[in-house]
Amino acid sequence: MKALFIRTASVALTTIFIASGVQAQERVVHVYNWSDYIDESVLEEFTKETGIKVVYDVFDSNELLETKLLAGGSGYDVVVPTAPFLARQIQAGVFQKLDKSKLPNLKNMWPDVSERLAKYDPGNEYAVNYMWGTTGIGYNVAKVKEALGADFKVDSWDAIFKPENAEKLKGCGINILDASDETFAIAMNYAGKNPDSKETADLEAGGEVYSKIRPSVRTFNSSAYIDDLANGDICLTIGWSGDILQAKARAEEAKNGVEINYVIPKEGTYMWFDNMAIPADAQNVAEAHEFINFLMKPDVIAKASNYVQYANGNLASQSLLDPAVKDNAAVYPPADVMAKLFTISPYGPKEQRVLNRVWTQIKTGS
Repeated sequence: MKALFIRTASVALTTIFIASGVQAQERVVHVYNWSDYIDESVLEEFTKETGIKVVYDVFDSNELLETKLLAGGSGYDVVVPTAPFLARQIQAGVFQKLDKSKLPNLKNMWPDVSERLAKYDPGNEYAVNYMWGTTGIGYNVAKVKEALGADFKVDSWDAIFKPENAEKLKGCGINILDASDETFAIAMNYAGKNPDSKETADLEAGGEVYSKIRPSVRTFNSSAYIDDLANGDICLTIGWSGDILQAKARAEEAKNGVEINYVIPKEGTYMWFDNMAIPADAQNVAEAHEFINFLMKPDVIAKASNYVQYANGNLASQSLLDPAVKDNAAVYPPADVMAKLFTISPYGPKEQRVLNRVWTQIKTGS
């Protein structure tokens, strides 16, 4: 009996050790990305190819991501901040430098995009571009015609920033992105100010553009507006290019009679870059590098771009893009439109407080 007990205990312990070993060998990467921003089959393909499990969470504002990063212990291995926030977070020490020896697919990146990104990340040491795009006007063609007249051409920020136009659109619903850094840059540019200004007077001038139309604005959000536009619940939004095109695709798929269009206004607009970076306290650094490198494979990032309908920073992927994406001027703008696109630098703490104060006043209508 004693011998049997010893043998049984030995088998049990061996089983525990084996199970523990399997558990210890399980590889995982925790990713925090924007909502509606990847083809889920890409994640499945990554796991199939590498054996690494992906735990994938989403957010809908840079501020939310930044709060988690600055607090420390976020639990994420790969995050996707927009460029001005990336720059500020690099300065705050929340990211670790990339080990480029583990990223052979860097050779596929688009030099023009990497050069623009270097404004925020000198030497491209901390981040790799995931997607880039513009912030413009998305609208329901029929409802806007009904509200503003059949001959009204939506090609200017006047469509929303002129109070008399906003008033006419109030009934069918206006949404504004809850992304104050870029929405203020757009408003300052419209008001004849430097869109990258951090002067209090210029920020307040941008705020005044929104204050004048605030009574006509229904919502301020950066994720739900995609379905709201696709379903006809709103008729005009300041939105991200790919989001608007996703809304257009969803409406067409639903065959609900909603026709959606996206325009880059003639006054110009903000060009943004969303980028993959590894937090300084990431627990799965090797897996994070494998994930980023996988997404830099031309066929993989092309699949992601085709799904989300955003341009990516991978030059080698362009021959693999759907013509509906590659040849769409709303996704890859022509040179004359590109010349009117602007970028912005990070806000310092003082300027950020001013921006937050004015934006909160606008959203609350106070």
